[in-house]
Amino acid sequence: MENKLRQKLLSRQACLGIIGLGYVGLPLAVEMALEDYHVIGFDMQTDKVARVNRGENYIGDVENEGLRAVVASGKFRATGDFAELASCDCVCIAVPTPLDKYQQPELKYVRSATESIVPYLHEGMLVVLESTTYPGTTEELLKPILEKSGLVCGKDFFLAFSPERVDPGNPVYKMRNTPKVVGGVTKACTELATLMYEKVLKAAVYPVSSPAVAEMEKILENTYRNVNIGLVNELAMLCDRMGISIWEVIDAARTKPYGFQAFYPGPGLGGHCIPLDPAYLSWKAREYDFHTTMIETSMSVNDRMPEYCLQRAMRILNKDSKAINGSKVLVLGVAYKHDIDDYRESPAIRLIEHLIHAGACVSFYDPWVRSFREEELEMAGLTELTKETVADADLVIITTAHTNVDYELVQHHAKAIFDTKNAMKRFTDRENIHLL
Repeated sequence: MENKLRQKLLSRQACLGIIGLGYVGLPLAVEMALEDYHVIGFDMQTDKVARVNRGENYIGDVENEGLRAVVASGKFRATGDFAELASCDCVCIAVPTPLDKYQQPELKYVRSATESIVPYLHEGMLVVLESTTYPGTTEELLKPILEKSGLVCGKDFFLAFSPERVDPGNPVYKMRNTPKVVGGVTKACTELATLMYEKVLKAAVYPVSSPAVAEMEKILENTYRNVNIGLVNELAMLCDRMGISIWEVIDAARTKPYGFQAFYPGPGLGGHCIPLDPAYLSWKAREYDFHTTMIETSMSVNDRMPEYCLQRAMRILNKDSKAINGSKVLVLGVAYKHDIDDYRESPAIRLIEHLIHAGACVSFYDPWVRSFREEELEMAGLTELTKETVADADLVIITTAHTNVDYELVQHHAKAIFDTKNAMKRFTDRENIHLL
């Protein structure tokens, strides 16, 4: 079975399946199809399936021409019929792994995707989980489910974990040129998963000894960022009290050619990974009677940044003898990161919620996000940024440093600006600018 799958991968005769056509699954599917494999994408959302089959792109990091080309050639198609998994030689699971209302791992999408494979699991099939999760998920959750088929992992089918490393909006590192980490349940599992990624990506593939190592590696990547951002956010609050610019401090520190990596403060953490992954690790650590004190502290610091930004906004308005209640506040940016349209877990939305609760009249402008819906809050943004809309606001809060925003217009017409991202750093006239 192992040799048969290896030959199929080498000859590009293998059919590759992707469950979940979102920010991870769709780019991966396109890369696979561009390398001349036949690829089937599976998704429960009929709108996504229809758009893919029309060659319509909805993910920023996917090249429109590449998607249209592989769909037109017949190399890539999407379906909601999971029975077609039976024709796949390899299946990658790329579904969301959110937290539930108790801030605990919610693996219902991973479980559902795995269970959908079971009726169609066949000898020689490779299954790879890409969704970020806690160490042990692949072997403790996926393996037992898949073995309900009667097939044995490592003998009849192959199972591995390879964490996604998608960085939306990164102009240099895309799916195809970002190194891949792979950990299989057995040596054969690792070798086959490594071979698959080597054939479809242009980057190095780094095999590790087990799925748990690969799972922990991914958690380390994002926890590292969470902890360091928490550190600099806490220092930003301290520097504010001391009358010191944290931005100037960081610029000075980064002149050191070794031993320092610059991280920057902001209104909080957003995106699907960095705010959530440390919570997965902390939850799993309790199973071993271990408390991740430093990690949990950084999470606490980052979680309270939107509320801290509300307090700063109130102080800025108070300087002009204005109360937050009834003041007009214009928020610039609801995407969690500059120059992308992804607003998952965006701290800007949490800040908007705090502002509304405090009685402010809130509007927003984001050239990448025209509207958003987050639980019970739904808002449509301004269609354009004009001097009138800026001048009408009592306070403008910059929460996302998009590069296609006219900050000169903002600087010239805003009564007061609270810049949480240092987007206005190039302006020398800073009388109306308040930095985080």
